[in-house]
Amino acid sequence: MASEQKIVDLTKALEIRRHWADRQEKVVFTNGCFDILHLGHVDYLEKASQTGSQLIVGVNTDRSVKALKGPERPIHSEYARARLIAALGFVSMVIIFDEDTPLELIKSLAPDVLIKGNDYSIDTIVGAKEVIDMGGEVCTIDLVPNYSTTGIIQKLKN
Repeated sequence: MASEQKIVDLTKALEIRRHWADRQEKVVFTNGCFDILHLGHVDYLEKASQTGSQLIVGVNTDRSVKALKGPERPIHSEYARARLIAALGFVSMVIIFDEDTPLELIKSLAPDVLIKGNDYSIDTIVGAKEVIDMGGEVCTIDLVPNYSTTGIIQKLKN
């Protein structure tokens, strides 16, 4: 499937999610800004994909990245960021979301597994309670040390 076909809106995402549920696929969800794709992102997403059979990645809109990271971000547009993530073979679906958190998206998609990096604890992961209440699991993944978009930007500025 072409990477741009993996980028869907919520209506299409729910249709695909129902199809996966019918086939008893184990669906994994994670999210992030993914502003400058780097080894840390790829490692994290690859490990996330290994916890199930289908990986959905929520990508923040430009507006929400700016709200989270400051006025100089994002570096790349939401479409560019989503397309890069969708191009990864182990990513099944990408959905761009504009809310400050992915809570409503998580509640709608009802993933079997919710993943974040180990810079979070389970009790601080948005949607963890809801996923657990739906019978799913919440996991953290070890991050590759010394890789962050903020760190890359700082290095470039220096």
